[in-house]
Amino acid sequence: MVIQSVFDESFAPYGRVVEGYPVQGILEALKKTPLPENVVYVPREDSLHAAPEAEAVGTALFGGMPFQLGYCNGHNTRLNCLEYHRDSEFNLGTEDFILLLARQHEIRDGRLNTACVKAFRVPAGVLVEVYATTLHYAPCHTDPGKGFQVLVALPALTNTDYRPGGGVNTMDRMLWARNKWLLAHPESPEAAEGAVQALTGANLDISGML
Repeated sequence: MVIQSVFDESFAPYGRVVEGYPVQGILEALKKTPLPENVVYVPREDSLHAAPEAEAVGTALFGGMPFQLGYCNGHNTRLNCLEYHRDSEFNLGTEDFILLLARQHEIRDGRLNTACVKAFRVPAGVLVEVYATTLHYAPCHTDPGKGFQVLVALPALTNTDYRPGGGVNTMDRMLWARNKWLLAHPESPEAAEGAVQALTGANLDISGML
């Protein structure tokens, strides 16, 4: 696996770099959020919504739809799972971070081989859109001494508590939270919790590439 840049043309099927919005206030608020040794995700963080220009930026990104500004912080080098939503997600980091991505159309018979996964480096302070058809999960750090603090902007209530269970097909069974369809690797903690084991191949670890 080669770690590519989000500025490379190869990123175009997965997302885009978003320019022109005043994100410094969000970055300053993001720097004050917790940075654990593992990974923590908070769907909505009031301090991010209160940051200068944050509401205007969020309103513009989601075209006036209700949205939430949360974060995913910590230290990570493994794939473990992939997820998708019915809409784009926007990410912004205080430090460089790496996204492990695949595409929804690469799912075959309810399974995705991790050989399809690509790695993209996002520079600090660069806002990116990850398309709805892009499979993604927790970021990876580029420097274990710094970890990552990454904005996760999504439509309101995404990733919040909702797990009806069952369903008429594989997609229904993958619904792990509100607007969150999850494909777990058998070695992941999520698989141990009952998530659909839909990733085949190696549970990728980029630690040797950093």
